[in-house]
Amino acid sequence: MAWALWMSMSSCEGFFGKKIDPSFIDVPVYNDRQVAYVPIQPVWDAFQHPVDIIIGYDELLYVADDLTDEIIAMDQAGTELGRFSIPGVHALAQDRSLDLLALGTFDTLGTTVDAIYRIELKSNNGYGLANASIERKVLHPFYYKPIFSAGTDDQVRLTGITVRADNRYYVTRTGPSSSPVFGPDDAVLIFDAQDDFVTTVRVSTNGSILSDYFRAPSAIVGLAQPPQSPFVEQDGDFVFCSMSPNTQLKVQYIDVSETENGTDYTVADLPAGDTSKADRFLMTPLRFASPVDVTYSGDGTNYIFVIDREKDSLFQFTNTGLEGVRPPAGSVSSKNVLVSFGGRGIGLTQFNQPSAVAYYRQMLFVADAGNGRILRFMLTTDFD
Repeated sequence: MAWALWMSMSSCEGFFGKKIDPSFIDVPVYNDRQVAYVPIQPVWDAFQHPVDIIIGYDELLYVADDLTDEIIAMDQAGTELGRFSIPGVHALAQDRSLDLLALGTFDTLGTTVDAIYRIELKSNNGYGLANASIERKVLHPFYYKPIFSAGTDDQVRLTGITVRADNRYYVTRTGPSSSPVFGPDDAVLIFDAQDDFVTTVRVSTNGSILSDYFRAPSAIVGLAQPPQSPFVEQDGDFVFCSMSPNTQLKVQYIDVSETENGTDYTVADLPAGDTSKADRFLMTPLRFASPVDVTYSGDGTNYIFVIDREKDSLFQFTNTGLEGVRPPAGSVSSKNVLVSFGGRGIGLTQFNQPSAVAYYRQMLFVADAGNGRILRFMLTTDFD
């Protein structure tokens, strides 16, 4: 049903706004390295403090600005298509039925709690944020218990969200409680497609099943990513980030497998240290300082992108944990080429507290929160 809806919508010329054909972009002059990410101009700067950016299955861009409490929709050419207010909005996702999911806040019981908002973009008046409505709110902690605990539940934050191919979704949660009754606040939660809480993820490691494996999780991404097609990755694997100062591996890949006894969640054993393949690795201890966002390429290249706010940098890895990109055709070496970049500043390859990254059809989008802008990049080898 969702696929049929998508096909009928995308057949309308201009329905989702303008798209960019990268073949018409002039290759920027970049003499430092043969393989590198180069900026695409103009910079998009109609924001105050953009803290998240995603590419939806509708092929639009959605930006969360936490200073204006707005979601901003744009087409791929950067034309603004609408805004929608959500209090405290800080993280976004879109499911395959084209509903937006937003993490924000809600005032209830005299306090402010974190919430999941389901936003319906389709209406009798058309499609988009201009015609959107809130279909449902899921408030913490009432999705799993009836009683609000002052002093703990009001400190809990829902930090990241990602949707699986069947429209179930994961949410990362962090907070002060380690209560064995309801499970720790630091957790990855699973919700079904109707926004009903299912369970928390329990990770199998060293012969034990841990309900408290996650430490201060800050972001999460699954393998199901646009473009919308029958071939969207069905696997439930995910990558999550941790902000815990006591965790050396702050970005980890979780393998998800279905067994006769249920679902197993295990930490992927990704290689680290084979310098014949790469100089750096995802699983190198202390590789990151403050990873605030992660995304995954849905075009078959299977790259993992990580934003580190403290290092003001973007990092790129293969799904096997090797940092960099595969060398261009004809290269003498088969070793991955490092393309991670950043550093504090206002230059076109610099950031000031970057907060999020999105990827779509060879183009990277970075929410540069401290500079109030969205930056776009392409690899030199991706220009025709």
